[in-house]
Amino acid sequence: MLSPRFLRQTYSVLVFVVALLPVGLCAEEPIDFATQIRPLLSDRCFHCHGPDAEGREADLRLDLQEGAYESAIVPGEPDNSELFARISSNDPGDRMPPPDSNRSLSAEETDLIRRWIAQGAKYDQHWAFRKIEKPPVPLLENDDWSRNEIDKFVLAKLRQEGVTPNPPAEPWRQLRRLSFDLNGLPPSLEDLDAFLADPSEENYQANVSRLFASPRYGERLAAEWLDAARYSDTYGYQVDRDRFVWPWRDWVIRSLNANMPYDQFVTQQIAGDLLPDATQETILATTFCRLHPQKVEGGSVPEEFRVEYVADRSQTVATAFLGLTMECARCHDHKYDPLSQREYYQLFAYFNSIDEAGLYSYFTPSIPTPTLLLTNEKEQANLDELDAQVASLEAEQAALYKQLLASTDAAKANLTLPTPAEAMNFDDGNVGANSATLGPKGQAIELTGDDAVNLKSGNFTRHQPFSVDLWMKTPDVKERAVIFHRSRAWTDAASRGYELLLEDGRLKWSLIHFWPGNAISIKATDVFPTNQWQHVTVTYDGSSHAGGLRIYVNGQPADVEVVRDKLTKQITGGGHDNIAIGERFRDRGFTGGQVDEFAVYDHELTAAEVALINEKQATDEQLRDHLIYRVRDEWAQAAASLAEARKERNEAYDRAQEIMVMQELDQPRPTYLLARGAYDAPTDPVSPKTPEALPAFAEQWPNNRLGLAKWMVDRGNPLTARVAVNRYWQLLMGEGLVRTPEDFGSQGAPPTHPKLLDWLAADFMEHGWDVKRLLRQIVTSSTYRQSSEATAEMLTRDPENKLLARAGKFRMSAEMVRDNTLYTSGLLVEEIGGPPAKPYEVASSFKPVPHDHGEGLYRRSLYTFWQRTSPAPALMTFDASKRDVCQLKRERTSSPLQALVLLNGPQYVEAAKMLAARILEQSPAGETDEARVKRLFRMLTSRLPTNEELAILTTLHQEQLAHFQEMPAEATKLLAAGEAKVPEKLPQPELAALTVLANMVMNFDGCVTRR
Repeated sequence: MLSPRFLRQTYSVLVFVVALLPVGLCAEEPIDFATQIRPLLSDRCFHCHGPDAEGREADLRLDLQEGAYESAIVPGEPDNSELFARISSNDPGDRMPPPDSNRSLSAEETDLIRRWIAQGAKYDQHWAFRKIEKPPVPLLENDDWSRNEIDKFVLAKLRQEGVTPNPPAEPWRQLRRLSFDLNGLPPSLEDLDAFLADPSEENYQANVSRLFASPRYGERLAAEWLDAARYSDTYGYQVDRDRFVWPWRDWVIRSLNANMPYDQFVTQQIAGDLLPDATQETILATTFCRLHPQKVEGGSVPEEFRVEYVADRSQTVATAFLGLTMECARCHDHKYDPLSQREYYQLFAYFNSIDEAGLYSYFTPSIPTPTLLLTNEKEQANLDELDAQVASLEAEQAALYKQLLASTDAAKANLTLPTPAEAMNFDDGNVGANSATLGPKGQAIELTGDDAVNLKSGNFTRHQPFSVDLWMKTPDVKERAVIFHRSRAWTDAASRGYELLLEDGRLKWSLIHFWPGNAISIKATDVFPTNQWQHVTVTYDGSSHAGGLRIYVNGQPADVEVVRDKLTKQITGGGHDNIAIGERFRDRGFTGGQVDEFAVYDHELTAAEVALINEKQATDEQLRDHLIYRVRDEWAQAAASLAEARKERNEAYDRAQEIMVMQELDQPRPTYLLARGAYDAPTDPVSPKTPEALPAFAEQWPNNRLGLAKWMVDRGNPLTARVAVNRYWQLLMGEGLVRTPEDFGSQGAPPTHPKLLDWLAADFMEHGWDVKRLLRQIVTSSTYRQSSEATAEMLTRDPENKLLARAGKFRMSAEMVRDNTLYTSGLLVEEIGGPPAKPYEVASSFKPVPHDHGEGLYRRSLYTFWQRTSPAPALMTFDASKRDVCQLKRERTSSPLQALVLLNGPQYVEAAKMLAARILEQSPAGETDEARVKRLFRMLTSRLPTNEELAILTTLHQEQLAHFQEMPAEATKLLAAGEAKVPEKLPQPELAALTVLANMVMNFDGCVTRR
């Protein structure tokens, strides 16, 4: 028999001999390019030798096999490969990466590349761009741990690593974990007791079904999606005004509770307006694309920020649904992924064709266009009825016109000059602090662009016909110029009102609710003469249609083209009633131009009257029209009835709320590649197209946002399902299988379990993108139900739990921390949806707003008013997202400020008080202090305290009780916290003592940590 010593010596010799053998004779594990080599090359080499053509050095491209083989790699021969020679060189002048690049390869990494080259330097497509193929489920012997396919993939890797999975967590912890993960709230004591009495598989499954059926489920998942959608209740930037978008948040909750298939969830948010059977709900979904920050500050260039909005929604869609860092390619080709700058703008083109403004209106609450009216069935039926009534009266009026025309004699016309509502002849050389020069009719005003001349007149609504008449002399410039405007405010081109502009040298006459998508506008086809006095008249017939606008020049109707023809809301809004002549803040005034004999009429001038004002002869046709409009009683009666119907219709539309959505222009807006991403540096035109590195765009799909959505959720797309499955895994497990959910590219983390990721993604698509089914698979697995405890060995070996040998342990989200205290205290108001709530926290924001009173203080954190520049500090302290950009993963920090919030925040102190009141009110006769302490602790943590914990808690309770018995005034002061009142019958010292105890436990790790 051989001795142990001999065996040890023999083994040592064999190891030494094997180490001396050539590499090719060793049974070496094949090196995987996608997961082992590409990440190294991407991180250390692609910056200078990757996809970005402009930044590429030495004409060497290492991200493609042909580029590498051409000059840097000889497959199978590392010693003859320039790449290996450079990365292993000791000469600083030759070594790559260069020493001053702050990038370097370790000796182990250098050797890994050497061995890869020796094995043939085989390249492969990046793992995330490969088509999703469903891998076979591992076949494992003696497997009594796995409950489903997830477990088999996990266990196979654990066995490969020689690791044993953790035992299951205690039943109470499993239910608490499940309740928070699926509903965002703790289990009730009744639910806990029922599960502890029967912790069977069947009862666990029943609890999963119960939690899925709860409306809290949609709220829980929506809280995560709002981060991805960059949702907020304000516009952002410096002014950060409130905006109306919460109905979209409620759409998300409804969709999730209804278990809308994920492919539809994607499609409706990207292109719900373009669906053949589009409804109010599917169009509302597209508000997702409009949730980016918006600008209004003075000095802002509208087109600059319109481009920013398009870029934001392009990048958000790429990040949230595809896991691509598309923003990296805005100014140049992506340095790490096969995404060119041209492809960035090709994706950009899909989102570039809506009728939107670069700035919103500072002085009106007008919703930036395009918009959707939000009406219920009754409201919509009323609007349809009023529309039909107006259309019927318009048809009757058109028929009456034909009838009257046949019986009207032009010779009977007796024209008299119309009387204006207000007129101004500029016979004062100091009017408006502007210089005056002699005009053909008297003293004309010359506009400097620094001041406007104001008329206290012209506050018309859109059902009222009116006219404006003036003489004007235009300097020889082709820039845009404001001749006059009557707006809700003296600023903002998007403000409600009406305006006459010179644009591209042509007159443009408009009525506006919000420019450009809710307005009617016409433009003269001929260039307006310069350096000579011209008489201009503009009229409006009260119809809300562009066809009701007219421009006359020197008494003659001008040929015009329609610029906009959609006016569905009011053009007034209270406030200023001035017509400002020659100037508008944040716009170009009529600098150097002259205006005289400015008149406003509270009716639509007829063509004959315009001719008379210009001392011209009216035609017989114009005279007949004049007689019909001004003399015939039948017409006057019909016009009055129509005006009243229009007024009623318009007021009904004005009452209807509207929300920002997507709506395509009739003609797509041209899109250009922008040099360095600058809005004012267009170069080559581009058309909508998807990246070449991803599957082709099918010919049968429309080449618009709907086609883009179809491409994204197509079975052949390698990214969408992977990204979705990973995000839902992260939702439940704390970390995704890919730890960089926003980046599935070369710089992102490779999946810890690539086959499991692909199996889940394929299975997700095969089963109709069913989110609840996917989540059920995860939460019913043994992997999910493990204990979260870790041995010292496993903490050293796998500190980030990448092997999944234990459950995740992490602090709960900011929303859960707050909602947990409200729920256990009995304060939580569980009302689904509705306007944002303003709890105590918003009053302490950097930009404070008054907090609510009553129920608004106690709604779930999902509904907290989200001010983009200054969200509630208590939530931000617990790492809530600002939501200024798409964010798929929150940071998790631990700081003293968190304890400060929990121990001192008004919401938490008040909740502790009300929880203490619940404990006392529900206390059976003869219940001991120790029993109350146990019940309080269990309500907050779902478990009973240990003996050691109980000793500490009871001691604290006794100390506090003695303190408040001795100083009752302090008890009174403590119990005055917050608006919620406790029953007067409860003993104050006992209540105050339990309040302090509850407040302390709320700060306990077991209360705020999901484990």
